[in-house]
Amino acid sequence: MIGRLNHIAIVVPDLAAASRLYRDTLGANVSEPLALADQGVTTVFVDLGNTRVELLHPLGDASPIARFLERHPSGGMHHVCYEVSDILKARDQLKAEGARVLGSGEPTIGAHGNPVLFLHPADFCGTLVELEQV
Repeated sequence: MIGRLNHIAIVVPDLAAASRLYRDTLGANVSEPLALADQGVTTVFVDLGNTRVELLHPLGDASPIARFLERHPSGGMHHVCYEVSDILKARDQLKAEGARVLGSGEPTIGAHGNPVLFLHPADFCGTLVELEQV
């Protein structure tokens, strides 16, 4: 069902500093920040050729990742994202096997303009999983 690893997301307390770290220290290709108001985050993607690292920062106090930073002030890994060819088929199959889809259960549009869903971390070894249709 799942395809390749699309990205690993890391919540950071300072998006500009994290971007500089990946660009200047590690020599990676780093995108410009993109504010996603409907998701409450600002994101930067670090292109690694075969996958990406997504740097996430809260966009406002109501951001769903603001609480993450309260618990982990220096930031940390937030989720992994796997590609799927049919997100509705994947959702239905996972739900039939007992996995919990977060939110309404309906896909939303993610940072790449593709439909995404999140799966409950308790169902996947303590890791928040994002599925992205490609």
